Amino acid sequence: MNDLKFVNMKMRKVSLDKINLINENTLIGALGITVTELGDDYLIGKMPVDHRTTQPFGVLHGGASVVLIESLGSIGSNLIIDNEKEFSVGLEVNANHISSVKDGFVFAKARLVHLGKRTHVWSVNVYNELSNKLICSGRLTMMIVQKNNK
Repeated sequence: MNDLKFVNMKMRKVSLDKINLINENTLIGALGITVTELGDDYLIGKMPVDHRTTQPFGVLHGGASVVLIESLGSIGSNLIIDNEKEFSVGLEVNANHISSVKDGFVFAKARLVHLGKRTHVWSVNVYNELSNKLICSGRLTMMIVQKNNK
């Protein structure tokens, strides 16, 4: 039985091109992560399984999965808050690595579990793009910080 409840909310609509351009010269871009879909209450991104994201034994590095998890939650939180007055930062992330993948792509779907004034909690699952097999299950807490606009 799945008792996880997701928050019904609407993220700001921003073009995927704009989101991916903002992230181009960051760790997100360096790992080849792209946001591929933006829904009202979720977002999906994908990441290649290649020399940038694998560990020495040739399988997807767990840390790369965590970067994908935190990136999608961070982007999602920043599409919810008022960016003129506040910004979001990662507070805590955890991940359970379920299976491995050696090549191709993985994709992840991020859904909001908690929407508070100062924290957002995201559930993010990572899947093998070819088989849809669950690779990693993560949870991310984002802290919402007020800007000091003087």
